[in-house]
Amino acid sequence: MDWEQTTVTIESSAGRSILITDSIVKACLGLARIQVGFLHLFLRHTSASLTINENADSDVRRDLDMALHHIVPDRLDFRHTAEGKDDMPAHVKSSLMGVSLQIPINQGKLLLGTWQGIYLCEHRSLGHNREIVCTIYGRS
Repeated sequence: MDWEQTTVTIESSAGRSILITDSIVKACLGLARIQVGFLHLFLRHTSASLTINENADSDVRRDLDMALHHIVPDRLDFRHTAEGKDDMPAHVKSSLMGVSLQIPINQGKLLLGTWQGIYLCEHRSLGHNREIVCTIYGRS
């Protein structure tokens, strides 16, 4: 079994979901040699998240962000406000969505569906540099 690990830093956009599939594939140099395996992604932050969703229509991103803001509005009476009033809602959204993904690999390609893409969802009201640990494991 082959293993490879790299960390990708992606600049997020304030309160937005951004498509990062191409950035992840480009950073994972060993992906092409894996015949059967997995790519595991782990986001090293508690106020952003990772998800897989439709990548063709940009309205999906807008609607996803709108729904998340509706589910966890900033106006709730959160106690944890030391890092700003947007921080605790961001933590809740991150917990709901998750900070890791596992995607199968076959013949050097991610087995995402035709319309699927990998998204970094920024839940804070300012953009940040977000680190994603990418671990490839599989058989060459």
